Amino acid sequence: MPEKPIARRYLVSGLVQGVGFRFYAQRAAERLSLSGYVMNRHDGRVEVYAIGEPGPLQELMIELRQGPRGASVSDVTEEEVAVVDEYAGSFTIEHDSW
Repeated sequence: MPEKPIARRYLVSGLVQGVGFRFYAQRAAERLSLSGYVMNRHDGRVEVYAIGEPGPLQELMIELRQGPRGASVSDVTEEEVAVVDEYAGSFTIEHDSW
């Protein structure tokens, strides 16, 4: 029986903008059947909000720590957050309002 979906927010630091990180994160999330979004933040980090089961979310964290070729990930923080129904069902690339 599938577990109830949970949500996590990951903040990825390092050289993570301008290297295709959002597309990398989107492909990884879709491959893991996760929904949510990814976006560049004005502070130079990449934010990933993901909804799914614990196992795939843990696998996403591993993928985010690796990053795409050209990226240099220095840190990934993770926090448990509420499931926002607006982001359930697909994984999108969003844009910060900066």
